[in-house]
Amino acid sequence: MNIYVGNLPYGIDRDELRATFAAFGEVSTARIVTDRETGKSKGFGFVEMPNDAEARRAIEELNGKELGGRKAVVNEARPREERPRNFGGERRGGFGGEREGGNRW
Repeated sequence: MNIYVGNLPYGIDRDELRATFAAFGEVSTARIVTDRETGKSKGFGFVEMPNDAEARRAIEELNGKELGGRKAVVNEARPREERPRNFGGERRGGFGGEREGGNRW
């Protein structure tokens, strides 16, 4: 099961996140999402646990608990929604330039 972990302290690393969940069972992967440009934590991550019963127990026990001085938000991860693409197959949006329909004037 893929687990979303939000409101993480910015100083927590992948090994600490893994160890927190390993107390409830086997952890396949643990990752913290970082900003592409700065490399700094965005304050959330994901943990993959192969055993659903262990994963559910971890969610129940850790949701709302303090991790590094912050109350963690822990729940089953939802699949990422596909963002709309423009006619060229690229993602729309970005820096406020292109709008649907082409020329903004």
